[in-house]
Formats: sequence, structure tokens, C-alpha cells
Amino acid sequence: MGGGSSSSGWSSSSSKARIESLLQQASDDADSSVYNSEVNSLLQDALKKYNERNIAAINKHLEVLSKAIEKEIEDSVKLIFGGSVSKHTFVNGLSDIDTLVLINKTSLEKSSPQEILEYFARRIRERLPHISKENVSVGNMAVTVQYSDGCEVQILPAIRTSSGFRIADPEGKWSNVVRPKAFAQKLTTVNQEISEKVVPVIKLFKAAVKSNFPKSLKLSGYHAESLAIEAFNQYEGRRTYKDMLTHLCRSASERVKAPIKDKTGQSLHVDDYLGTENSEQRMKISSCLQRLATRMEKGDKLNSKEEWQRLFE
Repeated sequence: MGGGSSSSGWSSSSSKARIESLLQQASDDADSSVYNSEVNSLLQDALKKYNERNIAAINKHLEVLSKAIEKEIEDSVKLIFGGSVSKHTFVNGLSDIDTLVLINKTSLEKSSPQEILEYFARRIRERLPHISKENVSVGNMAVTVQYSDGCEVQILPAIRTSSGFRIADPEGKWSNVVRPKAFAQKLTTVNQEISEKVVPVIKLFKAAVKSNFPKSLKLSGYHAESLAIEAFNQYEGRRTYKDMLTHLCRSASERVKAPIKDKTGQSLHVDDYLGTENSEQRMKISSCLQRLATRMEKGDKLNSKEEWQRLFE
């Protein structure tokens, strides 16, 4: 009888512990559900902010630049927006707003890329005197115009061929044929396959990079988009902004270590600016991306919405 009583007591205690464990698990699950909802709502609000601001200003900048160039060479120039604005992944301060300026049957047609770039820069400085001359710079591939509101627009001269466009290459010569629409189409396809969420996640990724990277390190908008295509090709994880952003940061922290081949033909790789595989710059960016992913994962472990808020401050 004594043994039976002891067994019964043990069973009662065990049952009580089991119930308490189940209740605690239910509470933890409820907390996790609330946390996930709050973080995804936070990211949704951030997206609204990025979607609503800047676009009107950017379009105005592009319109004015177009008129500044077209006024001199009339109908011989056609502007094709090939950067982040056309792909809807623009985030102020980190995006490639590339405007391909198509040279078509003008006196410029036989000019070198550098001659055309200098020509465009002169016209912009003359036609838009409110822009400081120091904010209109000429590189090997593009004329870059920086605005006081933080926007930066790159103008790339392009010549049409039967198979595509040729633009200036990093050495200042005419490039191989480029197909910017092919890249945009690939991004569109991946986005559609994952519930139209890849493009919004790219915006969040760019914003997190801008807020948390040191100024000495740069990740181009085009490169960020390429990393996203790589990360979400055959993605099978949860389709929430929180989970997808964490996955992109973790994937990119490894993928950035090696060059990504440029599918548009614009250059050998989309990220030649970072040098060879495992270069110092690549490893520094990889470390920054690892820290971003770790902070997101820490937020998940602690159910801390505040940890996510700090990523976008």
C-alpha cells in the first residue's frame, strides 16, 4: 500500500509538471506569434515609408536631367531607366538609378565613351546651374549627379546594336552588348515565384545595409539585387518579410565572398568593384552581413521587436 501511495503521488506530481510545461509552451507560442506579427508589421511600416518618399523627387530629377540633355541634341537621345527605379527596389542612399542615354544617329555616334561623358557633364552644368559643379562628376562609365536631398543619378551613354546596347566599360571603352531588361526580367520572375515579396525584401535589405554598414564599405544596388536573386532561387522557407530578410542577410554573407557573373553582359561580374574572391573588401562586407543576420536571429531568440527596430534607425 505504501508503495502504491508513493507511485500515485509521483504520478500526480508528474502530471502537474506536464501540464505546467504545456501551459508554458502555449504561452511561449503565443508570445512568439505576437512577436512575429509585430516585427512583420514593423517591416511593413518601414516599406511604406520607403515606397512613399523620394519617388516623386527622383522622377522630377530624371525629368529635369532629360530635358537638360535633350534640349541640346533634340530627338537623338532616348532615355531608358535601367536601374532601381524601374525595378521598384529603390532606397535612397544605396540604389543604382541608371539612366541609359541612347545615342542614335548624331554627331556623337562615333565619339568615344569618355568624350560623350564629358559632353553630357558640360551640358548638365550649363543647363542646371543650381547643381554645384562639384556634384556633377565624370567616371569611366557614367556621369554621376548628386542632389542635396541625397538622391544620386547615374547617366550612362549607350549605343544601339542589332543585338542590344553597348555602354562604357570600366576601362572607358565600349562594352560588350548589354541587356538590362534581361536582368530586370530575372528579378521579376524570382519575385513572382515567391508571392511578390522578393522586391520588398530587397528594399528592406538595402535599408538595413545603409543604416548599419560603415561609410567606408559600399554594396551597390545592382549587386544587392543579384545577391537576392541568388538567395531566393528555389527558396523554400517561410514567406514573411522577417524570415526572408534574415535568410537574405545570411545567404549574402557567404555569397558576397565570391564574384557573381553578370547575366546582362555589362561586365564579367556584377561585383568587380570588390575585387577577387575572398578579397579584403569582400570579407569586410561578409562580416557586416553576418552581424546583421546574427542580430536578427538574436531578436528571434529573445522575441525582441526592439532589436529589429534598431536595425533601421
